[in-house]
Amino acid sequence: MSGKKTYQMILTGLFTAIIIIMAFVPYLGYINLVVIKATLIHVPVIIGSIMLGPKKGGFLGFVFGCTSLINNTFNPSLLSFAFSPFYSVGEIGGNFFSLVICFVPRILVGVVPYFVYIGLKKLFRERRGTDWLALPVAGVAGALTNTILVMHLIYFCFSEQFAAANAIAADAVYGAILAIIAANGIPEAIVAAVLTTAVCKALNGAVRYRNGRAG
Repeated sequence: MSGKKTYQMILTGLFTAIIIIMAFVPYLGYINLVVIKATLIHVPVIIGSIMLGPKKGGFLGFVFGCTSLINNTFNPSLLSFAFSPFYSVGEIGGNFFSLVICFVPRILVGVVPYFVYIGLKKLFRERRGTDWLALPVAGVAGALTNTILVMHLIYFCFSEQFAAANAIAADAVYGAILAIIAANGIPEAIVAAVLTTAVCKALNGAVRYRNGRAG
């Protein structure tokens, strides 16, 4: 096994462990805001996407989705039916689309940042300092992929249930969705931008140092 493959395998295992730890330590990965859970677990998925590529990033996103399914089944919030077909509130329950919401956006969180990062690097032709733009933008893209897709899928798949669970009129649902995107999505995107830049710069520096020592 080559050194690069070993390094990638170690990083994949490390990020997987971080996601699982964050998922099940209270208020670390999932922050229950009653209506919905704010999350920081997308951050290691984004970093994994950039450092390891879209395939391993997609795998980390799948792990993220698994933790979300478990968390929303056994530690529910008001909207957990939208993430778990095994959870219901009265007559409001999850279904097949709960699995779509739980997994598809999270897998894409592990795919989108890689292509945003690589795309910006190519756009600026690998100029010196490009990472300081490409990394935070990729972090923001990953975070917003999660928030925007999740909330819009809830709107399209569970609009009536969302209205009933929150005791609001049907025509007020999209406004409430946008409010959650703004309240949760913007802070999550800022955190993702900062942590993605800091961690990826540190990891890239460690790789260059190791390669220099090996040379």
